[in-house]
Amino acid sequence: MNKRKSVWRIWAKALGAKEGKNDREADIIAGIRTLILICYMVTNVAIVANAIRHWNDVGTNQSNYGRISQ
Repeated sequence: MNKRKSVWRIWAKALGAKEGKNDREADIIAGIRTLILICYMVTNVAIVANAIRHWNDVGTNQSNYGRISQ
């Protein structure tokens, strides 16, 4: 077995239990799971980047909601 197939086999097992009727179908399912994982990671990076970008925003349009006026 070559190195690439070995790495793919380990990655597919790391994604979860082997599903499918045969190896080809199991590889397709592992590919779909990989795409879902990539989507999760991209979404998480975008959320964290947005939080960091707006970490210390001091704007002029801040509302007074929740503040006690005197």
